Amino acid sequence: MTSLLKIASNLGPEPDMLDMLETDDGFKIRFAVFKSKEKPNNGTIILLQGRNEAIEKYLETIAELVERGFDVVTFDWRGQGGSTRFFSDHRRGHIDSYEQYSDDLEYVFQNIALPECRAPFYIVAHSTGSLVALYCAPRLNNRVRRMLLSSPFLGVGEEILSENQVIFLSSIFTFLGLGAMHMGGSRYGIAAMPFEKNRVTTDRERYARNQELMNPSRGLGLGSATATWLHASMKAVQAVRQSEHMAQIHIPVLLINAGADRVVSRAAVEDYAHRIRSGSLITIDGARHELMQEADTYREQFFAALDAFIPGSPD
Repeated sequence: MTSLLKIASNLGPEPDMLDMLETDDGFKIRFAVFKSKEKPNNGTIILLQGRNEAIEKYLETIAELVERGFDVVTFDWRGQGGSTRFFSDHRRGHIDSYEQYSDDLEYVFQNIALPECRAPFYIVAHSTGSLVALYCAPRLNNRVRRMLLSSPFLGVGEEILSENQVIFLSSIFTFLGLGAMHMGGSRYGIAAMPFEKNRVTTDRERYARNQELMNPSRGLGLGSATATWLHASMKAVQAVRQSEHMAQIHIPVLLINAGADRVVSRAAVEDYAHRIRSGSLITIDGARHELMQEADTYREQFFAALDAFIPGSPD
């Protein structure tokens, strides 16, 4: 899908570039570049999405970043949005390994961000995107100046299953060759969840907009994750929690916890912020998981934190 899905409630800015980038292993990654006309230009933000998201979901946020004088590069991870899926059943949210996500970020950085956009480079990421940023951070030293991580996926939230149970079951299913199975949640994703039962935002209008955008019938959204996606994600969580990995991260990192997050573990984010030498933590009380899709009162706090942290000083 090389066009943007437009709906009345989400027209947003037009990208300066919108195309597909093919990886060495045959996946086509849909990317977009938005150039700021503001003076001075503050560099480029690489915006990393969470699971079951797409470029379209961030057009409102992208408009606000461009107004702040940043160019923005964003893309759909393989297996979701307008990028190549793993299966003919496009509702399956799948990944084999976080090395594949790492490859996607590296392809976009090398082939799009560096030649097409202005330095310095920053990362703003959400949830799974935040986990990928931490996973790749040792390789991004000296290339990315700062990283702001919204609701980072560093542990499971208030789920029916505990984290150990998720690790055990996803490992067993993957070992038995059943890794492509849906594991928990609805095969219809956000489209099947009424606002009153949702755990991601308190904003009814933004939730309705995202339901319309990410309905799997429109070609962008996913259903539940596969067992192998969960297995790969938990392995990545365990990897970035290792002291040896954290010691290799020299990029200043701001972690932002949503105070009412039930999707990822708030305690795990707090623990990580205390352990990482280059990190600091802000909590936005009352906010749910999707801070950039939240009500204005929470989004204003998110952007105040962003404005204080990025671009920051050259040091």
